[in-house]
Amino acid sequence: MKVVTFGEIMLRLEPEGYLRFTQADKFGVVYGGGEANVSVSLANYGLDSAFVTKLPKHEIGQSAVNALRRFGVDTSNIVRGGDRVGIYFNEKGASQRPSKVIYDRAHSAIAEAKPEDFDWDKIFTGADWFHFTGITPALNPTVAGICLEACKAAKAHGVKISCDLNFRKKLWSREEARATMTKLCEYVDVCISNEEDAHDVFGIDAENTDIAGGKLNHEGYKSVARQLAEKFGFEKVAITLRSSISANDNDWAALLYDGKEYCFSKSYHMHIVDRVGGGDSFGGGLIYACLNGYSTQDTVEFAVAASCLKHSIQGDFNMVSVDEVKALAGGNGTGRIQR
Repeated sequence: MKVVTFGEIMLRLEPEGYLRFTQADKFGVVYGGGEANVSVSLANYGLDSAFVTKLPKHEIGQSAVNALRRFGVDTSNIVRGGDRVGIYFNEKGASQRPSKVIYDRAHSAIAEAKPEDFDWDKIFTGADWFHFTGITPALNPTVAGICLEACKAAKAHGVKISCDLNFRKKLWSREEARATMTKLCEYVDVCISNEEDAHDVFGIDAENTDIAGGKLNHEGYKSVARQLAEKFGFEKVAITLRSSISANDNDWAALLYDGKEYCFSKSYHMHIVDRVGGGDSFGGGLIYACLNGYSTQDTVEFAVAASCLKHSIQGDFNMVSVDEVKALAGGNGTGRIQR
C-alpha cells in the first residue's frame, strides 16, 4: 500500500532542555513538518510512504531529504530548487508555561513553488492514499492552488484523501482558512480535527466544553463530528480530545465517527517529553489502521495509542513500531522495562 503526503519539511531549532530562547547560546537541530511526520510514521509501520515537497539543492536542503531517507521514506518526487529551507524555533514549555513557536519560513522553497513543479499524475500512479494538512495551503494562495490540483488528481486516480485541518493563526486568518479549506474539503474522505480547529476553520462548536479549563463533553463532540460529516460528506471524522493540565501533563483521547457509529478511545494521562508532532502521529496511526481494514473502534484506539507514544519521544518524528502501538492499545501502558 502506498501513501503520498505533500507539505513543507522545516529545520527545527530548539534550546537545550527547558531553556528559554533568551537563555540559549546554542540550538539543537532536527527536521520535521506535519505531512513529513506522517510519512515517517507510515514508513516505520512498513508502508510504502512518499513525501512530496520542494527543497533547495544546497546542503541544508539535502540534510532535510536525508532525514526522511533515513527512515525509508520515498523522496524521489521531491522537487529541488529555491533558496531556503523554512525554519521554526521551538521553546519547550514546562508546568504552567506553555511551549512557544516562532516561524522563519517566508520565501522557503515550497512557499515559492509553482504548479508546474509537480506531475501529480505520475506521483499518484499506484498510490492508495493522499494526506495533507491545513498548514500547507496556508503558506500562500499559489500553494493552496497546488493542493487543490493534487486533490483533483488524487480523485482521478481513485486515491483516498485525508486532511488534518491544523489551523495556524500565525499563518492565516480564520476567514482565509475557511474560504480555502471549504474548497479543499470537497475532495476529502477522512477529516482530522481537534477541539479548536472545527471552530476556527468552520465555526462549528462543541457544546458545554471549556477548552482552557480542560472539560470535555462527549455529546458535544459527537455533534461536531456529525456536522462536519454532513457539511462535506466525509466518510470518517476524527476529533482529537486533549485536556491540558499543564505543559507537561495532558489527558489524551479521540473520537472517530464513520457516519453510523461514534467510537471514543480510552483516555491516556501523558507526561510529555515533546508535544510537537503529536497530532501528526495520530494521523499516521489513523491512516495505517484505515488501510489495514481495522474496525472503527480499533482504528481510533490504534491512532490514539500511536500518538500517546509520540509524546514520549524527542523530535518531530514518531519512532515506534506497529507492535509497540498495539501493545499500548491492548492495555500495556505501565512503562515497565522490556527485557
